[in-house]
Amino acid sequence: MAMQETIHIDDISNEENQIRQSIYGLLAHLFRQPPDEDTLEWLSTVEVDGDEHSPGMAAAWSVLKLSAFKTSPFQCADEYQLLFIGVGRGEIVPYGSWYLTGSLMELPLAILRQDLRRLGFERQEETKEPEDHFAALLEVMAMLLEDTEPTEQAAFFNRHLAPWFEKFCDDVKRAQSSVFYTAVAELAKQFLIIEKTRFTQRPW
Repeated sequence: MAMQETIHIDDISNEENQIRQSIYGLLAHLFRQPPDEDTLEWLSTVEVDGDEHSPGMAAAWSVLKLSAFKTSPFQCADEYQLLFIGVGRGEIVPYGSWYLTGSLMELPLAILRQDLRRLGFERQEETKEPEDHFAALLEVMAMLLEDTEPTEQAAFFNRHLAPWFEKFCDDVKRAQSSVFYTAVAELAKQFLIIEKTRFTQRPW
């Protein structure tokens, strides 16, 4: 790609940022809790324009729409319980520290907490899970897109999501109990791969 053709992340339109923010929010919601009937109905009817530059994303949306149409809230709730909660532990441990070190509450979480404080985020008293839950990181990215510089967004993504999101999504897709969440994880993977490319198009 010629230098004059390089796409800078600070040239992205507000409309595209709003779309990205909405996708981060949707994925955060789905990984935070199983979808209810209204969410499944919306997912089964949402119209998403195809993108010739990201066919994987378009395909992932199509599969998720079909999966939402075929799935009930009760099935999703059972699946979510088996995947992420379980008895003692679910099939998948959705925390950054686990994927980066093999243990919970390790150094990556401490570094994340430092970054969150620096960015002005405060832990809510009612929050039970550590801040490096996959859904929590997606929520932070959605908020960063709203009112921070692209450099801050890139730094947070590259430090706290980029190193482990692909392995996590692949694990969810391969999990024995995964049906609806196979489609959710594929959409997350395809979207975050696009984000990773976006955030590495320019050195910081």
